[in-house]
Amino acid sequence: MDILLKIGLTGGIASGKSTVSDYFSKLGIPIIDADEIAHNLVEPNKPLLKTIAETFGNEIILENGNLNRAKLRKIIFAAPNKRQQLEAILHPAIKQVMETQIHQLNNCYCILSIPLLLEAKQIDMVDRVLVIDCPMKLQRQRLQQRNNLSTIEIDQILKAQADRNSRLAIANEVIYNDSNLYDLQQQVVTLHKQYQVYSA
Repeated sequence: MDILLKIGLTGGIASGKSTVSDYFSKLGIPIIDADEIAHNLVEPNKPLLKTIAETFGNEIILENGNLNRAKLRKIIFAAPNKRQQLEAILHPAIKQVMETQIHQLNNCYCILSIPLLLEAKQIDMVDRVLVIDCPMKLQRQRLQQRNNLSTIEIDQILKAQADRNSRLAIANEVIYNDSNLYDLQQQVVTLHKQYQVYSA
């Protein structure tokens, strides 16, 4: 029987998921990151990259064989059906790798960082849902600074994700990332103790 407690960490883009994952990692908790797995699955010459190129055209492959992420992002966020096509290719493969990694662990709990936990209907993979939340205004601000995206691109990305209320509705725990890094870290430490109790 699988007794490892699986915490699904999710939240909107630029809400602070990576920072929170890093804090849990520093406490010795394994992080299984869906985005990281996705990156590895589409490295040059990988079968999945070939499938994506066949689906969206060879122009999404750079001269060095890498995926042109900016180009692909423009394609999928401009048309929901294209995004669904990409997700149908990626999500099952990501899920399979995550499950393999979970079975190799021997900890009391682990963090599954799945940005599209709700959208990809992967809640059945986790025991508890931890949502990283911040006001949309702050989210937009961070997104603009970090990715240098236009207002239209930001709108498209946010529209493609579940809205804030839908995410909060599935949360067992919420970390509010609207203050400073010290406050964020303290929230992680509190939850770490809580999860240790739950998994005991």
